[in-house]
Amino acid sequence: MKKVEFRHSLYPILFLLILIVYGLIVRPKIQGLPPFPLEVLFIFAGAFAISELLWLGFTWDEILKSIISKISSGMPAFLILLSIGLIIGSWIICGTIPMMVYYGLKIIDPNYLYFLAFCVPAVFSLMTGTSWGSAGAVGIVIMGISSAMNAHPGITAGAVIAGAYFGDKMSPLSDTTNMAAIATDVYLFDHIRSMMNTTFPSTVISLGLYLALGFIYPPDFNSADLSSVMPFLNALETMFNFNPLLLLPPLIVLYGSFRRKPVIPVIFISMLSASVLAIFFQDYTVSDILQSLYRGYTTTMAVWINEVPDRVILLLDRGGLYALNDAVIIAFMVFVFIGTIDLINAMPNVVNRLFKYAKRRTSTILASLAASAVTNALTSNQYATSFIVGDAFKTKYDTLKIPRKVLSRSIEDTGTMIESLVPWHPTCVFMVTTLGIPVGEYWNWQFLSIINFVIAPMLAITGIGCFYNGNKKKFDVK
Repeated sequence: MKKVEFRHSLYPILFLLILIVYGLIVRPKIQGLPPFPLEVLFIFAGAFAISELLWLGFTWDEILKSIISKISSGMPAFLILLSIGLIIGSWIICGTIPMMVYYGLKIIDPNYLYFLAFCVPAVFSLMTGTSWGSAGAVGIVIMGISSAMNAHPGITAGAVIAGAYFGDKMSPLSDTTNMAAIATDVYLFDHIRSMMNTTFPSTVISLGLYLALGFIYPPDFNSADLSSVMPFLNALETMFNFNPLLLLPPLIVLYGSFRRKPVIPVIFISMLSASVLAIFFQDYTVSDILQSLYRGYTTTMAVWINEVPDRVILLLDRGGLYALNDAVIIAFMVFVFIGTIDLINAMPNVVNRLFKYAKRRTSTILASLAASAVTNALTSNQYATSFIVGDAFKTKYDTLKIPRKVLSRSIEDTGTMIESLVPWHPTCVFMVTTLGIPVGEYWNWQFLSIINFVIAPMLAITGIGCFYNGNKKKFDVK
């Protein structure tokens, strides 16, 4: 066996970086070609890493054992990702999500438009775990109301995106939230509680600013015309029977979160309760319910309504066992790559060399915050960011006795939160296309991310909310 040197640790990481820069940045942004699928990039990177280890003298059995060990550690993650699709499909067909959207839109008052433009998407994304779905469904409707009221479009769009990202970051159903916890071996609800230290102050300040802006840039009340929203609301009311008991499934998840119950059983109990509620309260068949769990809900199941508005289709056609199959496949390929280079401790070796100046807790946390922002801006993918930064900093955090839930939080504080502000990022492109407002007009009104970029480093510098006196807890599905 050849001697393993630092350059051997660096080669597979540089190869992955070259693939990412070319496949995700140069091709789409400079050459005008389709980007390489992230799964394929990690397949090539994994093949390169395996080839290098074979050249160094490691046997295939040794490499395979390391890969299997990494994949085995991620099996709870795969189960969670699959169950998230089940719960979204069940919440839709039982009427929980439609009811919350319906009444959330009904309460919008022109005097508090910007404030509610944050709150309604926040509730939706918190319950579904999707910022894109929240902005693409509820956000579109809110932008329509904003236009009818002659409200400030940039402020409204910034509030919608901020609210959508609050839920995307804090929801136990969010794929990026799960990915950050998985990549750092942190228990999901410990990760969410850790994020409360940065996200909640940012949210409170944001809400105060949006409330104040309602008086600084008030909508023109006299020109308000909400007739464009009525087809959307009428369709929801026709397709579902609303009842307060439909709040039970999300309450089960919230209870499990606060009581620190095992994630997978909580999700399945919520899913089963939603399925039972669908049988009793909705007009759908048992086959429709099973199909919603299997492939997701579709508005064609509501055979009693002739024409469903496009916005309702965008809102409801989602969920099911296969909803997050892309996330599962990407996670699997990442585990193959990381499992391979784990055999030579590649990421810790590179991080220790590149961040050798970070010898204190503060500088290490600040370095992970910067690395998360740069990695997501370069890769345009939070999945890759979570695993790359998580694997790079885990050993450093352990050495300095910084709880890993601070690392998982840091990955989201700058990684997840930068997505809507980077013009070439798919999330930013989606938001601009969906809401119809250029990033240059809303970025400075997306207060949640901007404030979070200030609070996260402040906590790192002061040590507040960094749990230095607490016990380090790793991922545990119990």
